[in-house]
Amino acid sequence: MRNILRKSTICLVLASAVMVFAQTPPVNIGARHGNLRAAQEYIASAYQRIDQAQRANDGQLGGHAQRAKDLLMQADEELRQAANVSNAEGR
Repeated sequence: MRNILRKSTICLVLASAVMVFAQTPPVNIGARHGNLRAAQEYIASAYQRIDQAQRANDGQLGGHAQRAKDLLMQADEELRQAANVSNAEGR
């Protein structure tokens, strides 16, 4: 019983850690595209700030903070696609 509890606790901690790191948009555009990378860094920073605001307000922001985070994830993906197109065109 004790072994099962220990394994369950470890799994829960690992799953929580993965969720925290998986949520923040990645900064994965190289220095070759400096402006796009800078924009991506701002997106990651904004996402983290919104996350802090949600925690500080116990998530009681009417769903608007979550919507903003979703849009930031979308913007991050669009920047990644822009960098990919630029790379494909040899820029």
